[in-house]
Amino acid sequence: MTTRAALLDIASHLPDTVLANDELAALYPEWPAEKILAKTGIRERRIAADGETASDLAFHAARRLFAQGRVSAAQVDFVILCTQAPDYILPASACLLQHRLGIGTHAGAFDVNLGCSGYVYGLSLAKGLVETGAARCVLLLTADTYSKYLHPLDKSVRTLFGDGATATAIGIDSRAAGDGIEPIGPFVFGTDGRGAPNLMVRAGLFREPRSADSAREHEDASGNVRTDEHLYMNGAEVMAFSLAEVPRAAERLLERAGLAREDIDCFVLHQANRFMLEALRKKMKIPEDRFPILVEHTGNTVSSTLPLALEQLRGEARLAPGTRAMLLGFGVGYSWAGCLLNC
Repeated sequence: MTTRAALLDIASHLPDTVLANDELAALYPEWPAEKILAKTGIRERRIAADGETASDLAFHAARRLFAQGRVSAAQVDFVILCTQAPDYILPASACLLQHRLGIGTHAGAFDVNLGCSGYVYGLSLAKGLVETGAARCVLLLTADTYSKYLHPLDKSVRTLFGDGATATAIGIDSRAAGDGIEPIGPFVFGTDGRGAPNLMVRAGLFREPRSADSAREHEDASGNVRTDEHLYMNGAEVMAFSLAEVPRAAERLLERAGLAREDIDCFVLHQANRFMLEALRKKMKIPEDRFPILVEHTGNTVSSTLPLALEQLRGEARLAPGTRAMLLGFGVGYSWAGCLLNC
């Protein structure tokens, strides 16, 4: 009998601190709260506390997943953490979480250093582990604290990003395999490292160690302040990349699956901001009711936007059994990935 991997359950955790547009507007007088909302679709975002790390957020998301009762720590035999904010240069934060969560020492664990495409990559890795028999239950964690990379006076990114974490259990599908439908898959991937400088924290590791020069503040033509130790995003270039590659990835995925656009019940894209998502929806010619935009209260949580959206859509019964969703993640790298979920 063929083993098929399926998404068993999903949970999330957001930090306690809420950063609302009113607070940001006090720093950027030319951007009142309603202007921020109109430009981004984001009303508020959650921010990790000082000393609170991405692995802390992932820990709480996993505990919430276990509390939901469908999966226990004892069942987990592999941990994958997707993060660009590890606790240490080494070891991998996934190893720390294995111990902290009480998962057995028989379990494998590793980190994946990817951003907005990371959840789809993680699903592909988890699917491969389950379907080859290397694991029976994979705990896929996403967690990022981009707020720690942002200069407080850089409104171009501080208005967009929020912190958060999710936990997804992927295990053996209990449904009969005779229908020929994959619960997870197929997948498409893409990478274009030429775009790396357009979304980058340049200084702080070995290519460009921290120095007096890297800590020097500079102001761009729009009045945004940052150093080379902070996140830089060229919004225009990232937008152009997204509008070019995401629709192509969707078409490749449909072709690989032998499906038409009308066969997809819900297109779940990386929740970057409302402006970008609306532009993609129009270019891809997808009706509003099949294209959720869910950034208002969380902002762009990087690798967690897709699973946060899935959790909300499942809770609202918008991804009921029998529905088919397309997931598309895209961003830093440039990196992009897509897959289908048959719910």
